[in-house]
Amino acid sequence: MTTSFLQFTEEKLGQAEKTELDAHFENLLARADFTKNWTEKILRQTEVLLQPNPSARVEEFLYEKLDRKVPSRVTNGELLAQYMTEAANDFGPGTPYGKTLVKVGETQRRLGAAERDFIHSASINFLTPLRNFLEGDWRTISKERRILQNRRLDLDACKARLKKAKAAEAKAAAVPDFQETRPRNYVLSASASALWSDEVEKAEHELRLTQTEFDRQAEVTRLLLEGISSTHVNHLRCLHEFVESQTNYYAQCYQYMLDLQKQLGRFSGTFVGNAESTSPPPAATSLPAVAAATLPAVPTIPVVPTIVGVPNTVAESVLNPNEVKPPASGTRKARVLYDYEAADSTELALLADEMITVYSLPGMDPDWLIGERGNQKGKVPVTYLELLS
Repeated sequence: MTTSFLQFTEEKLGQAEKTELDAHFENLLARADFTKNWTEKILRQTEVLLQPNPSARVEEFLYEKLDRKVPSRVTNGELLAQYMTEAANDFGPGTPYGKTLVKVGETQRRLGAAERDFIHSASINFLTPLRNFLEGDWRTISKERRILQNRRLDLDACKARLKKAKAAEAKAAAVPDFQETRPRNYVLSASASALWSDEVEKAEHELRLTQTEFDRQAEVTRLLLEGISSTHVNHLRCLHEFVESQTNYYAQCYQYMLDLQKQLGRFSGTFVGNAESTSPPPAATSLPAVAAATLPAVPTIPVVPTIVGVPNTVAESVLNPNEVKPPASGTRKARVLYDYEAADSTELALLADEMITVYSLPGMDPDWLIGERGNQKGKVPVTYLELLS
C-alpha cells in the first residue's frame, strides 16, 4: 500500500512514469462513465416527474432504505374528487352545480386512479432497472476498477524499482581504478555488483508476478465494461415500456375528459337562469383547437336563460333535431374523427372516417352541431369532427 501511494504521489508530481491502457480500454471506461452519469440524471428526473413533491420523494427514499413498504398515498386527482363530492353533498346533489360537481369529481377520481397505475408501472418497468444497474452492476464495475488501479500502481512501482536496480548494477559493474593505492576497492566493487545483480533478479521476478496480476485484473474489468452494451439494450427495452405506459396513461386521460365533456354538453340546457343576471354562462372550451377555429360562420341569437315554468322555443327546437330544417346557408361537410355512440334519440351516432353534413342553429351550445347522414339527423359533438371547407 505504501509503495502504491508513493507511486501515485510521484505520478501526480510528474516524477514517475505511468502505464497507459490501450485506446479500446479507455473508450470502454469513458462509455461506462457516461452511462453511469446519464443514468443517474435520467433516474432522478423521472422520479421528479412521477412525484413532484420533494418531501414525498424523501419519505419514499427512507422507506426504501429501511426496507419497509411505502404507505399508499392519495393522488391529487383523487383528493380533488373527494372535495368535489363533499361539496356536492352540501350544495345539493340534485342542483345543477351539485350534479356537475359529482360528474367532474368522478372523472377526477378516474384520472387519479389512472395516474396511480401509471406511476406504479413506470416505477417497476423503468425506475427499478435503472436503480438496479446503479446499485448492482455499476458498484461491481467500480470495485474492479479500483482493484485495477491498485494493480497498475503496483506494476509501475515494480518497473521503477527494477529500473533503479539495473542502474545501480551498471554503476557497480564499471571498471575499477587499479592505480589506487588501496586495491580493496576492487573487491568492494565486485561485491556490490553481485548484490545489485541479485536485486535485479528479485525485481524482475516481482515485476513478472505483478504484470500477471495486472493483466488478469484488466481482463476481468474489460469484460465488465463490455457488458455495458447489454445494459444499454436492457435500458432501451425499459424505455419502450415506459413510453408505452405513458401513452396509455395519457390516452386514458383524454378519453375520460372526452366522456366528461360529452356528459356536461348533454346537460348544458338544464341550467336555471338568474333573473338578476344579464349574461349567459360561458361556453365550455372544445379540446381540438382546429375544430373550434373552423366552426361555421352562421349568425346566432344570444342564449336566453331558461326560467322555470316558461318554455323556451329555441331550446325545444334544438332538443328535437328531427323537426328542424337546415338553414339556407352555413351547411358544411365534416369528417368524423372517432366513433361516437349516441346517448339518446336527440344525438346522431358516428363512425370514424365517415363524411356527414353539419350546421349550427341559433342558440345552440357551441360545442355541438346538427349532423345529417341521409335521412338521419341528430346532435353531434364538435370535438369528434374535422370540419372541411
